Amino acid sequence: MSVVLSAVGFAACMSMIMATSATAATTLGASAAEKGRYFGAAVAANKLSDSVYTTILNREFNSVTPENEMKIDATEPQQNQFTYTNADRIVSHARSRGMQVRGHTLAWHSQQPGWMQNMSGTALRNAMLNHVTQVATHFRGQVVAWDVVNEAFADGSSGARRDSNLQRTGNDWIEAAFRAARAADSGAKLCYNDYNTDDWTHAKTQAVYRMVQDFKQRGVPIDCVGLQSHFNSGSPYPGNYRTTLSSFAALGVDVQITELDIEGASATTYRNVVNDCLAVSRCNGITVWGIRDSDSWRASQTPLLFDNSGNKKPAYDAALSALNSGNPPTNPPTTPPTNPPTNPPTTPPPGGPGSCSATVSLNSWTGGFVATVRVTAGSSGTNSWTVTLTLPSGATVSNAWNAQRSGNSGTVQWTNVSYNGHIAAGQSTEFGFQGTGSAAGMTPTCTAT
Repeated sequence: MSVVLSAVGFAACMSMIMATSATAATTLGASAAEKGRYFGAAVAANKLSDSVYTTILNREFNSVTPENEMKIDATEPQQNQFTYTNADRIVSHARSRGMQVRGHTLAWHSQQPGWMQNMSGTALRNAMLNHVTQVATHFRGQVVAWDVVNEAFADGSSGARRDSNLQRTGNDWIEAAFRAARAADSGAKLCYNDYNTDDWTHAKTQAVYRMVQDFKQRGVPIDCVGLQSHFNSGSPYPGNYRTTLSSFAALGVDVQITELDIEGASATTYRNVVNDCLAVSRCNGITVWGIRDSDSWRASQTPLLFDNSGNKKPAYDAALSALNSGNPPTNPPTTPPTNPPTNPPTTPPPGGPGSCSATVSLNSWTGGFVATVRVTAGSSGTNSWTVTLTLPSGATVSNAWNAQRSGNSGTVQWTNVSYNGHIAAGQSTEFGFQGTGSAAGMTPTCTAT
């Protein structure tokens, strides 16, 4: 079939194509920023004198993670003798160009200096906490997020903690590290970071999930979970990756893809990872672990977006296309004000005195779901609240967080726990639950005192 366009029609068509092209971001960082996210890279200080390297870094990325320069052996090579020269160089390079910085990492069983490897018990615990405090304090105000603890869970099917000198100081060492980090830097997001936690069905993934759930329930300061996502033939991209992201997010934490590289740089897999992150509102962004293949710790597997010469690979085009095709967030993330507003809002919050409202959002898959329920206080705030939900026939609750429940099926009532009953007027809190079956069509009701 042939189509003949008039001159006017042809001009209008070309105008539309040009307008569409003009609005598409041409770099990874710029496109991610339009979606309220970041696209970052792991950076090595000794590469900052490489002009090809820095040209790509400065053009493409809006976030930086020091590759090794903030690790324990680099920042405290001798006990109580701290050195930040290389880390400061990376931070200065990034911040002078408007990039954000992720800190990596404060507490880890690996890359410990010799003096720490030879310690144990209370002495090691105190040294670890001092390290967390000193390093987080040095970078306070310069780092937006910290991988506070790295790789603390064992591989395999046990779901157990990794045996390490830090673990042997007591099972609460991770919690202690997070509390120390919060005390040192109240403004940075605090993340737990690990590998092989991408597949939702894996025991290691579930063990990290239970720890985060426990921390949220007990008020341990944790703001985000980092998935390293080193994909290869032995640990491939899983089809339930989006479920993993959304299930962690449902606990009330952000999710960050922190060390992405993909064996062979499959364009399809890079596109899938970007699409999965964009589909989860609390997935803040993606960091690739290196810039060119030659910069990668897995260089022989050619896992990155740029080849050894710095040329864009098909995986780059796939990632950028996915970013440009994604929708901007309905409520873009904002930085909370340092001081509360002095004037009350002119629009009254929803609901009347002592009332509340509830909404539910679902992440579903065949045979299961995660539900997140947002409870919003009326104009007088709440001291306690109760949400009632009727589950469809066949749906059963298997797990819950941030609320107490009565029953597992049919009509289920959810009541606040000790730390989230009081909600200021117009403000919200969230709880969530996981279940089997289908939960489509639930309509929550809320009552409050």
